[in-house]
Amino acid sequence: MGKRKSRGGLSGLSQFVLHAFKQDAAANDGEPVVEDQRRPSKRQKTSPVKDGQREEGRVAEWVENYDASGLVKHYTHASEVPKDLQKYFAQRERYFSRYSVPPGCLLDEEGWYSVTPELVADQIAERCRCDTILDAFCGVGGNAIAFAKTCQRVIALDTSPTRLALARHNAQIYGVADRIEFILSDYISFAKTYTALPHTQRARNIDVVFLSPPWGGPSYLSGLSDTPPLGGEEEHPSYSLQSIQPIHGSELFELSRHITPNIAYYLPRNTRLEEIGALLELPSEKARFDELEHVEVEEEWMGSKLKALTCYFGGLVAGQEDMF
Repeated sequence: MGKRKSRGGLSGLSQFVLHAFKQDAAANDGEPVVEDQRRPSKRQKTSPVKDGQREEGRVAEWVENYDASGLVKHYTHASEVPKDLQKYFAQRERYFSRYSVPPGCLLDEEGWYSVTPELVADQIAERCRCDTILDAFCGVGGNAIAFAKTCQRVIALDTSPTRLALARHNAQIYGVADRIEFILSDYISFAKTYTALPHTQRARNIDVVFLSPPWGGPSYLSGLSDTPPLGGEEEHPSYSLQSIQPIHGSELFELSRHITPNIAYYLPRNTRLEEIGALLELPSEKARFDELEHVEVEEEWMGSKLKALTCYFGGLVAGQEDMF
């Protein structure tokens, strides 16, 4: 399944990525893995998963080895919660509607302020409906769980073994853990390794990449901008893509486009729109409007509050499905 010895073998992360993909894909049906050359359908239908159950005939079973209850505390009352997390705890069921379903959803400190609210995650997942999606920074699993409801397969990466364990635990509560590959890896190394593999060695093509990188913690609303607010009209200074971690937001986007043109980029609500537009290549002077690639920026609201922006590229944009 790897390269012939005369051409050199795979080692390190390359071997890990190749082995993880092929082992998982082969385990699904016991047959040799054959790459499907057909373009996957963006609107491929999958049965919705509700109340911790799977489609008829497939009931998700709780795997004790994946129970992460001992890693962090499951808060049940505000008196147990550190002061700096109490405002997030008050919204716990917005983050996970099944938060209190035994043994309870788990979040570490970073997870409390970075997890995507469930309704927003579900909206993004519907837009990203596909065969295989890569969640590049999965955290405690909010988006990965939503993607598992609309996609055939989810690849979820994180650099923290604790958060990865919490994500798997939470996915079990929603009954979708068996649709998600949890991989301990930093996205930058993973992406470079994946794109370096010959197409014939990729047992699983990635159709969509979801980027929700660290914004810089709760202080992201302070922005990183040389341009002050005009006349006090802005609630917060504008946010620059240079504040994205672990690399500049534009570099992160370009790296991801080597995997697939179909990118969903989850960004702070105060991100500079001109920087988002500049992510796409400048068109030639002779290009017609209908030949230009567009980005679609969706505002994510919870009640009367704007929470974030989701920027869709490639075939995820209405009218550009042919890029999928």
